[in-house]
Amino acid sequence: MSDASARPTLTYADAGVNIDAGNAFVGRIREAVASTTRPEVIGGLGGFGALFRADFSHMREPVLVSSTDGVGTKLLLLQRHNRPRVAGVDAVAMCVNDMAAQNAEPLFFLDYLATGKLDDETLAGVVEGIAEACRVSGCALIGGETAEMPGMYAPGHYDIGGFSVGVVDRPEIVDGSTIREGDVMLGLASSGPHSNGFSLIRKLIEVGHADLENDVLADGTPAVDAVLAPTRLYVPAVKALKAAGVDVHGYAHITGGGMFDNIERILPDGLGAEVNVSAWPVPPVFDYLLSMADVPFAERYRTFNMGIGFVVILPESEVERAAQVLKDAGETVQTIGRIHKRDGETVTLAGSGVR
Repeated sequence: MSDASARPTLTYADAGVNIDAGNAFVGRIREAVASTTRPEVIGGLGGFGALFRADFSHMREPVLVSSTDGVGTKLLLLQRHNRPRVAGVDAVAMCVNDMAAQNAEPLFFLDYLATGKLDDETLAGVVEGIAEACRVSGCALIGGETAEMPGMYAPGHYDIGGFSVGVVDRPEIVDGSTIREGDVMLGLASSGPHSNGFSLIRKLIEVGHADLENDVLADGTPAVDAVLAPTRLYVPAVKALKAAGVDVHGYAHITGGGMFDNIERILPDGLGAEVNVSAWPVPPVFDYLLSMADVPFAERYRTFNMGIGFVVILPESEVERAAQVLKDAGETVQTIGRIHKRDGETVTLAGSGVR
C-alpha cells in the first residue's frame, strides 16, 4: 500500500469534470428553455424528472407517439464550421417531422448533450437552436441532460440525441392505409440536405477538394450556408392541413432512404408511386455537391432529398385546396407524382434526366 502522505489530492474537476460549470450552464440556458413552455408543463429545470400534466379531454382516443433521433455525421461539419444552433434545430426537426408524418402534435422534447469538456458558448448555442425549433413546432423543451465525459470525446467535439413525445387522436392517425390509386403526391421544398446523407457529403467534399467557407453556389449563396442549413420543420404545415380539414391519405418525411424508402414504407400492398423528378427544380446545393463525383442517378434520390423534404399524398379533388393551405403556411409546394397499381418497383422515378 502506498504511503498516504505521498498520494495526490484529487477532485472531480481534476479529472476533467466541473460540477460548478455544469450548474452555471443550466442557469445560462434557463431562459431559452422557459421560452418553449406549454400550459401542461409543471415546474422547470432542476427536477429529477420532467413533469407534464397531459389533458386529452378534447380527444376521443388519444394515442401517444414518440420519436428519437440524432444529427448524424453532419455534426462533424457543424463543429468544424462552428454552427451549434443548427445542431439544435436539426435534433428537434428529425424527431418532430417524423411525428408530423403520422398527423401527431409534438408535446415535449428532451435532449442529451455529451462532450469532452463543457464549453458554455457552444453548448448554449445548441440549446438555443433546440428551443427555437421547439417554439416553431409548439412543443416544450421539458428537460435534458448535459454530460461532461473527458476521454470519451475529443476536444471541441460534442454529440446530441433527441427524444420527443406527441399525441394524435386515433381516428385522425395518418398512416397511409387510406392511400388509393389515383392519389396525388405534393412535395414540400426542403431547406437543403437536412440531416441525411452526410457521410456521402463529407466524402464528396473530400474528393472534390471543396472549400465550404469560400465556395459560392450558382445562385450566389455561400456553400457553407447551403450545405449546413438547418432542417426545415414541417409541423406547422401539417397543423395547417389538419385545421383546414384537408383529407390527407399519407405523409412521408424524406430522410435516409430518400424518395424510394420513405414513400414505399407508407404505401398499401399492391400500390406503387411514380415520382416526376422534373416537377421541381433541384436546389443549387445538390448541383454543387454532385459536381464533385459521379454519383449514380438513382443513388442521388435514395441518399438525398434532392429538394423535397416532405410529401403529402391525397385525393386529386383535394390538391388545389391543400396547395393553397400549404402556401399560406409558408411552404413551397409542387405536384410531384401519382399513386398507381403496382406493376414493378414500388417507387419509380420519371421525367427528364432519369436513367
